[in-house]
Amino acid sequence: MSETAVKDNTAKALGVALTVAFVCALLVSVVAVGLRPIHMANIEAERIAQLELVLSALSDIGQAQTIDDLEGHLVRLDSGEFDASVDPSGFNAERAASRPTTSVAIPAELDHAGLKRRALLAQVYLVRAADAAIDLIILPVSGRGYQSTLRAWLVLDGDARTVRALKFYQHGETPGVGARIEEPEWEQQWRDLPAYDAEGVLRIGVRSHAGGGLSDDAEYQVDGISGATRTAQGVDGMLRFWLGEFAFGPFLQRIREERL
Repeated sequence: MSETAVKDNTAKALGVALTVAFVCALLVSVVAVGLRPIHMANIEAERIAQLELVLSALSDIGQAQTIDDLEGHLVRLDSGEFDASVDPSGFNAERAASRPTTSVAIPAELDHAGLKRRALLAQVYLVRAADAAIDLIILPVSGRGYQSTLRAWLVLDGDARTVRALKFYQHGETPGVGARIEEPEWEQQWRDLPAYDAEGVLRIGVRSHAGGGLSDDAEYQVDGISGATRTAQGVDGMLRFWLGEFAFGPFLQRIREERL
């Protein structure tokens, strides 16, 4: 076979390989784009299902309480005020956080959750008592864990200072280790845990390991998880961010001062 023929065959083989690779990449992209709405719908369904579990787990809400009974609002995180200009039912926080026009960069010194950006708005739910006073505040929180993004519902008492529950609805942490953040025994530690001290200073946290030594912050902390230090640190940072000044802090301060 001549040298020219060899070169021609090599070029043809390379061309076929590149064409096949391009077609495969195109098909993968099309499938990924096509399946994304289904994936997001599944996440939303799981989010709502876990919210309903939170409601049913809190016996003081009452068995008749359902997600349809919640008072939903969108809140402007910079001011803590309600925003009625956007329909809460169509709001997607993850999508909003990815768009420059509907999000803001988080200053590095405040980005304890490792998110880099957050949406300008956030969806919150309120549960009111018979006298219309706020009984519970339900907040969506998220942050970087060891090998995934952690997403959870944080339930606060109407005083906007005390945690009543923390329920994770999405994560990809290591089974049997970091995934223990959704075990009932660990979740129970969050019941009636003060997040702020009497002066309003944010103190909530996760001890570096289970059974860690007592400190001045002991009453505001839960035990870490043995073998899952990075996941525990992720939960700690997530809560310190979302309860802090660059997230739900202004909204919670407004509740404490104005008794909405």
